Parts: sequence; structure tokens; C-alpha cells
Amino acid sequence: MKTRPYGSPWPFAAIITNLAFGLLCAPLGAAAQDTLPVPDGFNEPKGFIAEPAQITRAAIWADRHLGKGDLTNGFYVERGKMIPGAGWLSAGPGYRKWFGRDTLLLDGSAGISWNGYKTAQARAELPKFARSRLALGAQVRWLDYGNVDYFGVGPDTGESALTQFGITATHVAAHATLRPTSWFDIDAQVGVLSPTLQEGPLVSATTADQPTFIPTEVSMTIDTRNFPEHPTKGLLLRGAASHYEDRDSGAFTHQRVEGEMAGYLPMAGERVVLMVHSWIVSTPRDHDTSVPFYLLPSLGGSNSLRSFADYRFHDRNMLVANAELRLAMMTHVDLALFADAGNVAARVHDLNLDKQSYGAGLRFHTRRQTFARVDVAQGSEGWRVLFRLTDPFALSRLERRAAVVPFVP
Repeated sequence: MKTRPYGSPWPFAAIITNLAFGLLCAPLGAAAQDTLPVPDGFNEPKGFIAEPAQITRAAIWADRHLGKGDLTNGFYVERGKMIPGAGWLSAGPGYRKWFGRDTLLLDGSAGISWNGYKTAQARAELPKFARSRLALGAQVRWLDYGNVDYFGVGPDTGESALTQFGITATHVAAHATLRPTSWFDIDAQVGVLSPTLQEGPLVSATTADQPTFIPTEVSMTIDTRNFPEHPTKGLLLRGAASHYEDRDSGAFTHQRVEGEMAGYLPMAGERVVLMVHSWIVSTPRDHDTSVPFYLLPSLGGSNSLRSFADYRFHDRNMLVANAELRLAMMTHVDLALFADAGNVAARVHDLNLDKQSYGAGLRFHTRRQTFARVDVAQGSEGWRVLFRLTDPFALSRLERRAAVVPFVP
């Protein structure tokens, strides 16, 4: 059964209604936030339009209660960490605790999404070896994702080819991060990944059990962005090489290499920000082995080609490029104009930017984090309306999150 091109419509309607009400009620003189107490370090460049007090209060509340990451101890709400296809909302309980003057972090959480995707994780971090230049850690993660879209392999698959599969997996991983400077990381990780496919149109009882993989990865990242979850200036360069060892038969042993760039250029005192992003992924061909379809590079959805369905295209190689111009309509609400382009191919030299989408959207954010966004995108397969609780280029793959299956664009 084909999924709808967007989730429940009421979040989109609610945001538009609230913003419209705020604009109608906004004072035409001084900005309303000038009369509200604002935490130190929270001040942002003011937008082109005076901001209603309701929006400013919502931003301050979100920053105080949801925007501190791993910095606080105690219970928290895990939100927005699911993969595309999980639905517009995911949430669950979490608990973290720092020990020994912040030399050890223990953290655990679980979540369920709007579409019934489930996940749970526990991790330990030791971030202060070698005067905080070396961090060690381990994580175990379990997931259960049902009804993940799949259209087949290649750039020319049709929308009518849509089918779905479900996957469960457990991933245990250990990692080390060497940080010679505050903006340069060298990461290495090794783990054990045990996936199982749920029976359905793509999967028979004899193919549900998948091989156990030993995934290893080495990556280098240069990151000068000011705020990873709402960057307004800086540069990111990343290269990674992975090896997936099939410990059962060796038939699915394969490699993956990636290169990624994102740049943010502020203008008009950060009231205008131009963002450019590109990402290429390749799984080199080996005639003796194959890549499981759920680990093939994929393209399409809210973080790549926004007018196309999630996971719309699969193949051994993937290329995507994005440009987005953000205008500070209000202090905590941006208007975004964007263009996406990319494609997949069996061979690297056949990659191009023939799949394209264009559109506009709104971003609700604080100084350091995007908390909600609405995008309206148009492309060759029609219009899509997207509502998400994350920035489109927060680049969650940079976080230490185990068990990223299926491949997430």
C-alpha cells in the first residue's frame, strides 16, 4: 500500500494559523521581545518583522527545557531522533547522569514514533582523556522499524514500484574520538550489527534472517559551525570510510566511502544566511559480493530531495547537493527558500543532478537549535508538505548514534 506523501496535516495547519495570528497581533513599533526577560547568551539578530510575544516565550521555553543536549543530569524527553519515514513526531523517556566531575556520562533512552517505529539505547562516554583530546565510549542500540518504503534499485524506478519492508536490529559499538583541536575530529568505531527483516512482499521466511555484520568506520571531520543544530556561520568538511564484514558467509561483505561539505555564509548581521551542502556516497563494486538492499545508499525525503518520497532512489552510489537561503522573518522564525538536486547510479562516473526539487519553508528556532520546520516542495513527482522537529541539515550522522539501518539520506 502506498503511503501518503506527508504526515498528519494538522501540525502544518496549526503552525500556519499560529504564525498568522501572531503577525496580525504583532505591534508595528518596537519588537515585542524587548519587554520579555531573555536568558544570557540567548540574544539573536532581530528579524525583519516584530515578533509576537507568544513566539518569543515559546522559544525561550524550548531553549531552557529542550536545548541543552547532554549538559544536564536527570530525566529528559528523547525527541526527534527517528529516521525518515517514522512520522512527524517521536518521543520517549530518557535519563542521563554525569559522574566524577564530568569524566563519565551514562545515558539511556527509548522512543516510539507517530508511525510506530520503536528504538532504545544505552551508552557510556569517557570524554576527558589526554586533557579532553581523547574520548572513548560504547553504545548498544535496538530498533524496530516497520513499513519502510522501497522502490527498487536504480535512478529510473517508478512510483508504482513502491513496496515496504520492516527491519529490527541490535548494534553494539565501541568508539574513540581524537580531537587535536576544537574543530578537528578523528573518529574510529567497531561493532556488531545483527539485523532481521520482517516477512512481507520483499522478504520471505527463508530470507528474513540476515547475516551478522562487523561494521568498522574511520572518519575525519573539520567543523567550524557555531551551532550544529542551527548553524548560521562556519564550514563542515567530512570524509569517512566504512567496512561491513559479513561474518556468516562473506557474501555481503562490502565497503562504503563518503565525502561531505556544508558551508554557511551570514549576511546582514546574520539576518540572512546562505547555506550550501553536498554529499557523495559510494559502495565500490566487488564482483564476488553484494550489498543488502537496506544498506544501499538512498536518496529522497525531508533531508535530501524534499519533493520526493523518503528513500525514493537506491543504488551503489549517491550524490546530492542543496542550497538554502534563510531570511530572519522574526527573531525566532526564518523564511527559507531552497533548491535540491541529486541522483543515484550504479557507477560513480554516471552520477548527476537530474533529480531536482524546489520550495520554501519556515523554521522555528532558538539561537542554537531548530525545534520545528515546515517545508513545501515541488518536483517532477508533484508537491510535498513536510513537518519535522529538526533542522534539515542537522547532519545526525555526525553524532555517535549506533545502528543506522536502513541507510538514511
